[in-house]
Amino acid sequence: MWRSGDLRRPTVLVVEDEPDIADAVQARLEGEGFDVSVAIDGPAAVAAALHGSPDLIVLDLNLPGFDGLEVCRQVHAQKRIPVIMVTARDHESDMLVGLGLGADDYLTKPFSMRELVARIRVVLRRSATTEPTAATIEHAGLTLDTDRRLASYHGAHIHFTPTEFDLVRVLVEAQGGVLSREALLHRVWGYNDSNGSRTVDSHVRSIRRKTGDDLIRTVHGVGYAVSVAPDS
Repeated sequence: MWRSGDLRRPTVLVVEDEPDIADAVQARLEGEGFDVSVAIDGPAAVAAALHGSPDLIVLDLNLPGFDGLEVCRQVHAQKRIPVIMVTARDHESDMLVGLGLGADDYLTKPFSMRELVARIRVVLRRSATTEPTAATIEHAGLTLDTDRRLASYHGAHIHFTPTEFDLVRVLVEAQGGVLSREALLHRVWGYNDSNGSRTVDSHVRSIRRKTGDDLIRTVHGVGYAVSVAPDS
């Protein structure tokens, strides 16, 4: 896994069956300082991920052989590699399934190369971050071990993706205060605009699928907050 300050170039596996898109993404990422390999179908993607151990996968969903969701499922059954899903599908259910399988972010085609590069850097930076000391955060039945990045809710282990973990942590640390989507994009993703507000909504929905609806409340027209503990 790539670490901040690592002298080697981070490696990215691009999984895309359209040659023009694959070539364009590869050229841009290499120009941005990444080492890039390309796979054009599901089986080749799984083999490249498991044997090549890239630092991050840019994964199209519509692939020959089997789709990107199955690629993500098979890879994450053996290795934890950050994934950014790229898809022409604009269905919330596809995004939720992808996030549930451990994808860290997603982009919908057409997308700008600048945005793709920005999201790759954010995900890599997040996956490379380690906490200097152990710390446990507890709130209303939720326990976050920020050193080992483990979570449990009412005693049951919850598997959060790195992005979901950071999103929950930021909301808990706000102590019930309401955070707008723009504020969450800035604090969790490092974005300074509101173009990714749907990303926040999709991650919240994915978290609710794992914890139920009681942990995070929606403040309509404003944003999100954690529910206040009954004894608060």
